[in-house]
Amino acid sequence: MRNINRIRRIFTLFSILILILSFMTGCISDTEGQHDKSFFAMDTVMNFRVFGDRSAKKAMNKAVDKIKEIEKHMSSTYKDSDIVKINKAAGIEPVKVHDDTFYVIKKALEYGQLSDGALDITIRPIVELWGITSDNPKVPSKEEIDERLPLVDYRKVVLDQDNKTVFLEEKGMGIDLGAIAKGYAADEAVRILREAGVENALLNLGGNVITIGGNPDGRPWRIGIQDPRSQETGQPHFAIVGVANATVVSSGDYERYIQEIYEKTGERYHHIFDPKTGYPADKGLMASTIISSSSIDADALSTILFIMGYEEGFKLIEKLDNVEAIAVTLDKEVYTTEGLKGSLIQSNDHYRIMD
Repeated sequence: MRNINRIRRIFTLFSILILILSFMTGCISDTEGQHDKSFFAMDTVMNFRVFGDRSAKKAMNKAVDKIKEIEKHMSSTYKDSDIVKINKAAGIEPVKVHDDTFYVIKKALEYGQLSDGALDITIRPIVELWGITSDNPKVPSKEEIDERLPLVDYRKVVLDQDNKTVFLEEKGMGIDLGAIAKGYAADEAVRILREAGVENALLNLGGNVITIGGNPDGRPWRIGIQDPRSQETGQPHFAIVGVANATVVSSGDYERYIQEIYEKTGERYHHIFDPKTGYPADKGLMASTIISSSSIDADALSTILFIMGYEEGFKLIEKLDNVEAIAVTLDKEVYTTEGLKGSLIQSNDHYRIMD
């Protein structure tokens, strides 16, 4: 029943706060050459809008198939996925994986090093302990968390580039690619569409928005940044940003949390864990957004920013090329990196965009 309710909430969110404002403002008419597709994958609803001839539609369907293939390889719950096999073989033997899986794990480990462990894909033992997305979530004891924390260490993931194998050095370790796999899937979808000659497309992978070109009318796509407290404010988004050939990826404490405890106490135990503490990240943010050309990078960095907090997170992001960020604090103040100063259009007076 919990999963059914969660799926219903996902569909409800998409109906009231779909990030693409151009859909709501009528910038695009339902003309010939426009192809739309909605489907469920990676535990979320995805929406594609692609412009072009029949070959564009064929490429769109090919991109959907690729996303489902990626999910089968990288899911932490599919029985025969690469990730499940790696986790079962922890401390025993290396596991040969699909090229896609190897690439994403390698990329995730690079971000683990870059962020000093703020992003750590070996967080799986902590994820399982809390069970936020399961039918029986709980707040574990400090003793239970302390027992599992030594198993969280991205430096104990051994990769063999030649043989495409992955090995976890200790029994009980486990990988979870939830913070990065969807970004890779978005990049792959764009690659397939571009190879087919698509020049305009808007893809929404459950909050990971990625665009090819701009709006067919020549303007940038207008993307609404989701209001992380939309249930309280009644507003779908708090700001608008215009993008073309870019991705907009958000993370936050509003997506998945223990509903029963929140309703009773107001305490929001969410699904983004700090690898250093084993508890939900608590650095003063309710949401983070990354704008970049690469969705896998934006996916990883949105999680890193949320875990590190905006001050430390911005120090890291400002060093990177072609990456911008938005951070929303618990008191509804909105901060941006230098490249976004003055470019956000406020759409919700419950928030304050800081200079």
